[in-house]
Amino acid sequence: MSRKIVITSGKGGVGKTTICANLGARLASLGFRVCLLDVDIGLNNLDVVMGIEKRVMFDIVDVIEGRCRAKQALVQDHRIQSLYILPSAHSYNSSNITGEKIKNVIESLDNSFDYILIDCPAGVEAGFHRAVFCANEAIVVVTPHISSIRDADKVLSILAGYDLIHKSLVINRIRGDLVLNGEMLSAEEIIKALKTPLLGVIPEDDDISAISTVGGLANGNISGRAFTILCENLHEGTKKIYDYTMKYRGFFGNFKRNIKRKI
Repeated sequence: MSRKIVITSGKGGVGKTTICANLGARLASLGFRVCLLDVDIGLNNLDVVMGIEKRVMFDIVDVIEGRCRAKQALVQDHRIQSLYILPSAHSYNSSNITGEKIKNVIESLDNSFDYILIDCPAGVEAGFHRAVFCANEAIVVVTPHISSIRDADKVLSILAGYDLIHKSLVINRIRGDLVLNGEMLSAEEIIKALKTPLLGVIPEDDDISAISTVGGLANGNISGRAFTILCENLHEGTKKIYDYTMKYRGFFGNFKRNIKRKI
């Protein structure tokens, strides 16, 4: 039986699809069988982030409407053999798709994977509830901005109404230089505000934005180590947190921090 984890957020633009893609890739690189499921129908971009958009033959709507089986719609990642993607539809009246139908698709894949990561639509509308309905765990992605934290708090209150085994936070796009300068909320302050266990921290990384637009994953750059730690925390239950302020501490770190601030 697979672990079914919905990756959600209170608002768009916080990087949940990037988190989903890179976390799935890290798990698969350890030998786990991983399926990334995009349920953001009509506004999907997981296929673009994973670089498979030109290889998509069927999508989740085709599966639901009986035009193919779930396994026929899966697209295998060309880099990691145990990583598969079930893409969403680019255009469709999503009101015809219920949480129960999506759950049936997931259950048909249950025995084939160790992890099924569900990329959830932003917000708390019908698409959000369809995605959460299918999961037994939730990861809420939040950035160090007041609007994101407020929306995440609302999402967490809604998730409390679902029978989830575990809920946790991933803080994305945090900048160590701004935190040390007192210009950005720290991870500790965000945890205190949301009163939810922290699963991992991903630092701001320009390379991630550039790579994601052409179908690439974090590997060997600033975020690579942070995603590895996130993966280990999820699978092993450890509580290691990437030190996002390390390179900005000490004499040279302080110099680097001030130079970056002036730029």
